[in-house]
Amino acid sequence: MLNVKNTILDSLLAVVAPHLCSGCGQIGSTFCDNCKYNIIDEPISACILCEKPSSQGVCADHKTAFNQAWIVGMRSGALQRLVGGFKFRNMKASYKDLADLLHKRLPQLPHLTVFVPIPTTPVHIRERGYDHMLLVARGLGRLRHLPVEQFLVRDNFLVQHRANRKDRFAQAATAFKVKGIIDPNSTYILLDDVITTGSTILQAALLLKQAGATTIWVAATSRQPLD
Repeated sequence: MLNVKNTILDSLLAVVAPHLCSGCGQIGSTFCDNCKYNIIDEPISACILCEKPSSQGVCADHKTAFNQAWIVGMRSGALQRLVGGFKFRNMKASYKDLADLLHKRLPQLPHLTVFVPIPTTPVHIRERGYDHMLLVARGLGRLRHLPVEQFLVRDNFLVQHRANRKDRFAQAATAFKVKGIIDPNSTYILLDDVITTGSTILQAALLLKQAGATTIWVAATSRQPLD
């Protein structure tokens, strides 16, 4: 019932306070088609961990449990405003545009593909009123007609925002556990919002591999190097 009420409220707000495009300010959506095209038209072929050139999204300098990765773009300009509004200013409707950006960025996927969102910390779910990456994953799943499974669950509730590189890796090491049965014949795509040090996806992918996954890929809305 709560989801129905939230949907009705979102529809009402869209009428009385319509969204503005995070790129150009056009009324109607959080990200217009022209601004989406401007980002998707310039795909990034670089390692999501260090930004060295890589057609696979991860270079040979890193030993990872995943062997393919994509990001929509660097977290700057219009994309930064879109992601920031979604995460920190309760722009819930942005999940549709972020899902569409990922949909346009990803290639054709194997039939047995499962989207696995990185779970949000409970404190952030309470602040926002929603699990932001679960929303994006479900939106992407509908666009691709592929399942979404919450195989990863939080095992601690530490928040990485503003943590340094060392602390991020230490936190990620105990952040998650796998819940559910992993099919070795399926392709699992980890979905995250922002790649910074890569600590979260590295640990999440490792856990999926240890649980029996043989093909693990990563997709994220953006990359932002740690300052």
